[in-house]
Amino acid sequence: MIHEILPVGMLQCNCSVFGDETTREAMVVDPGDEIESILEIVARHGLKVKAIVITHAHIDHIGGARKMKDATGAPVYMNLNDTGLAKMLDTQAAMLGMRPVEQVDIDVPAKDGDKPVVGATEVHVIHTPGHTQGSICLWAPAAHTLMAGDTLFRDSIGRTDLPGGNGKQILQSIHDKLLPLPGETLVIPGHGSATTIEREKRHNPFLAGMGGAE
Repeated sequence: MIHEILPVGMLQCNCSVFGDETTREAMVVDPGDEIESILEIVARHGLKVKAIVITHAHIDHIGGARKMKDATGAPVYMNLNDTGLAKMLDTQAAMLGMRPVEQVDIDVPAKDGDKPVVGATEVHVIHTPGHTQGSICLWAPAAHTLMAGDTLFRDSIGRTDLPGGNGKQILQSIHDKLLPLPGETLVIPGHGSATTIEREKRHNPFLAGMGGAE
């Protein structure tokens, strides 16, 4: 599989371009900004974007989705529990001192257990509320990779002090749905450096004392 990660925008959101080397089908995850740079990666690999997936509706993750959709014609996937946040992009932009971005229509609800396919590779949607109520992670078992949005980070977890956040809920989501994944699973967080499930079990201070953590 092709997997390129590009930090985009003011907050350096990790945008993933996930593609199949045989079919050249691709999924773009969290195109928050810098769409031209993302499209350059797509073009360099000769990919056809079949899906645009938003892990949650904070502006740094969804801000460029309309431009990406207009450029590729691909449908936009998002969990509908974040619909309210997606309608507040002007407010979010003002809070961060950013220019307003265009709203995007959500074409496909991303529900827990859904399995969109990129070429021959299934990508499992895991609903992990806590950072926002519609937060999702994307697990590609064949690639041993989890695109974790802002739920799980290297040595940290997503903040829960923003609208829709819930500290107890995010820990429950991580405990129930992410820590059971294979330890060698590569975790690509929404910002910052990659990690693995096993490393976070052992070293993440927010997960100390959880079942399955050491």
